[in-house]
Amino acid sequence: MATPLLLGHRGARKYAPENTIAAFELALADGCDGFEFDVRVTADRQAVICHDPKYKGLEIARSTFTQLYERCGSDDELELLDSTLRIFQSRAFLNLELKTSGGEELVLAALKEFPTKKEIIVSSFWPEVVKRFRELDAAFPLGLICENRRQLAKWKDLSIQALMLQSGLVNRKLMDEVRATTSHKSPRIFVWTVNDAREMKNFAEMDVDGIISDDTKLLVKTLRPES
Repeated sequence: MATPLLLGHRGARKYAPENTIAAFELALADGCDGFEFDVRVTADRQAVICHDPKYKGLEIARSTFTQLYERCGSDDELELLDSTLRIFQSRAFLNLELKTSGGEELVLAALKEFPTKKEIIVSSFWPEVVKRFRELDAAFPLGLICENRRQLAKWKDLSIQALMLQSGLVNRKLMDEVRATTSHKSPRIFVWTVNDAREMKNFAEMDVDGIISDDTKLLVKTLRPES
């Protein structure tokens, strides 16, 4: 049984502020292959690393980067996509989640300016975002994020290389269904968010391609105890 890729969820968010350089560094220090992180776009067209639509009371889409950054605390930096890619482009497997539509060109420009030396998958819950990325760059690795069967039903209509699936969706039957696809190459399967050691082992035994966890220390200890 091959060990799946081990990824921190928004970095090592159990141990450091999520979606920060500190959390990303810690995920790698813990022994993960890389990490998942979230991207949103500000009113002045800056790609920032943030999960929620608001940052400290300000709506990201309606605020400038300067306005947002002025609210940063000493341990809660708001990172730019460009700087994150520059730091980790040669060091980590990256799973970039674009949270909204409208930022596809901006993200693609950043990825071309700071090309990754390892691997990156750009993913979204929104099929229209996936389709727009495919229009912009036909060779770009893309993933669809799903937390229910309704969302999952759309994957065969998309040109994707990965399915990022909520853990409650994933079982052996589903794995067989996806991998039995003959119309085109079946996508890799990543599971989120897995914070229980028994579940980590179960998913690894199912031969998923990647496991995403808040608890990066437990993830590595469970699946790579020799590290």
